[in-house]
Amino acid sequence: MGAFLDKPKMEKFNAHGEGNSLRYGLSSMQGWRVEMEDAHTAVVGLPNGLSAWSFFAVYDGHAGSQVARYCCEHLLEHITSNPDFRPSVESVKNGIRTGFLQIDEHMRAISERKHGADRSGSTAVGIMVSPQHFYFINCGDSRALLSRGGRVHFFTQDHKPSNPLEKERIQNAGGAVMIQRVNGSLAVSRALGDFDYKCVHGKGPTEQLVSPEPEVYEIEREEDDEFVVLACDGIWDVMTNEELCDFVRSRLEVTEDLERVCNEIVDTCLYKGSRDNMSVVLVCFPGAPKINPEAVKREAELDKYLQNRVEELIKKQGVDSVPDLAHVMCVLATESIPNLPPGGELASKRGVVEEMYNSLNPYQSDSTVSTPKANTSDVVLVKQTVFYSRFFTSCLSFNTRFLQ
Repeated sequence: MGAFLDKPKMEKFNAHGEGNSLRYGLSSMQGWRVEMEDAHTAVVGLPNGLSAWSFFAVYDGHAGSQVARYCCEHLLEHITSNPDFRPSVESVKNGIRTGFLQIDEHMRAISERKHGADRSGSTAVGIMVSPQHFYFINCGDSRALLSRGGRVHFFTQDHKPSNPLEKERIQNAGGAVMIQRVNGSLAVSRALGDFDYKCVHGKGPTEQLVSPEPEVYEIEREEDDEFVVLACDGIWDVMTNEELCDFVRSRLEVTEDLERVCNEIVDTCLYKGSRDNMSVVLVCFPGAPKINPEAVKREAELDKYLQNRVEELIKKQGVDSVPDLAHVMCVLATESIPNLPPGGELASKRGVVEEMYNSLNPYQSDSTVSTPKANTSDVVLVKQTVFYSRFFTSCLSFNTRFLQ
């Protein structure tokens, strides 16, 4: 669970689609983790007469990817095919809950047939979109966010062991919360799988140390609904709800490519210091921000400004003492740069800086660095990335103190 690579894997899986008056894009990246344990679901048009409905989810696996992978393939079927699921608000909510409990019990039976070989678990965050309602679904510490009218309108609540109600359930099941973890080990209090924490005799499935029961929130749709973001905690570890909302809105004003927006989110979070797997699904509705010519112009001017500054900083040092990329980024972090993307700030423009730096210093790259090619923006100087993610934070801290 806590093992890291020497350098991040920045190859990305992308997908996009549209229908039912919505568009979506998604991106997932392994990052610094030894394994990729995330999974996702994106379905526009559901079976059983629900062609106008859609379903999206992100699964953040831990201690292995088996549960996350199984859920991404089968959870929706368990939800829509159980008898509790019918097209009325309360029935949909009950059907979602029943689907979670069913798939968890089904996976337990599979695990027992394999003599308990699978000890993995997974959080799940999702949204079911009907013509009139959003059904937000959360089990664990991944998170969903709805932007409406230019601001964060709603977000799901993380299920952490230290939450009072979660802690009470854990203690009633004979467990304890230590170092903010279930029995000092697991950092989430609700999840699918994790059957080692679901063995308390005399307790029902929702009363165990770790519960598979989701919280389901129903929200009526409105014309000014803009977008929904579903993301694992690797994103939320380094960006607040408001920061991510503002960042997405700023990106939608300069591009219609939702895969690109999602790629920028995960890259920015990597450069902000996230060391987890990262997955994000972005679902846009008719009220989402549109391309803004002025924003496009400002973006081009910002990129040109950063390119010129990189060139100036390198020329200032001279040919015999070319500064490394971390130094360039640290200098830029102390400057007041106009029109940086809100929420992402300079970290979201590291790719622009790096591309310019590499074009001026083709022989400065570290030969030990791998350069995965899933996207052109994925080229990474890994040793500099590690240094930057730590040193850039120090530079920002220094700059704050210096300006006070």
